[in-house]
Amino acid sequence: MANDDPKTLVSTDWLAAHLGDPDLRVLDATYFLPGVERDARAEYDQAHIPGARLFDIDDISDHRSDLPHMAPPVEKFMSRMRQMGVGDGHQVVVYDTHGLFSAARVWWLFRLMGQTDVAVLDGGLHKWLAEGRPTEDLPPMIRDRHMTVRREAHRVKDVTQVAAASKLGDYTILDARAPGRFRGDEPEPRKGLRAGHIPNSRNVPYSTLLNDDATMKSPDELRAIFDAAGADLTRPVITSCGSGVTAAVINLALERIGKTDHALYDGSWTEWGAFPTVSVATGEA
Repeated sequence: MANDDPKTLVSTDWLAAHLGDPDLRVLDATYFLPGVERDARAEYDQAHIPGARLFDIDDISDHRSDLPHMAPPVEKFMSRMRQMGVGDGHQVVVYDTHGLFSAARVWWLFRLMGQTDVAVLDGGLHKWLAEGRPTEDLPPMIRDRHMTVRREAHRVKDVTQVAAASKLGDYTILDARAPGRFRGDEPEPRKGLRAGHIPNSRNVPYSTLLNDDATMKSPDELRAIFDAAGADLTRPVITSCGSGVTAAVINLALERIGKTDHALYDGSWTEWGAFPTVSVATGEA
């Protein structure tokens, strides 16, 4: 169970106790990988935590980019949050149906936009339902509220910055993908990408940071996992994955152990694996 922290991770018990708070906003950030025959919006319409709004990662993104669900411009984020009735003074709790998967991406996105009163629901909808807690199929009551956004550019990196970090070694680069994809043994789910990993990166599969019930492991266990992966946490960290979603699970885990100097490579392997002028490494780190 989470050591409840409304800025990182809260338990289902915490959410149940606060569900009636007037300034609580709950977001369903469920996202399914390409090729998975499931519809996040349809499942939200069928059942969601009472009062939850649907946060569509693909919609609330930068549609000017050819890359999937890149972080949106500030103006778009502010507009979408206002339409959802999420603004200044609200405590936000984000969940997904997997347990702990895409919710961390939305937590990171709020952090990128300068919002700190946001937490991920530990174990997500999966744990909430397993405990017999209530859901509803009604749309929430929306009241506009302004959100003051201050984009914190140090929380995100682009391909040029990551390429420099890979060469210079002044950052620790952590890859959240499965070991086979990191080594280059398994094909990427998106066509046309080279197989392998960013040179000088380390592999910390996001699933290793989670318990069997998809809750996050304790801070001591997280530190041990980073140590075992050879992650030098004396340096600032850049996280990466397939398309910038599960990388954020590492960011959340780092925050849970008190490491705050971390950023996310938004283009991740979808960009790096297709970018013609950057190197690709294969095999173990």
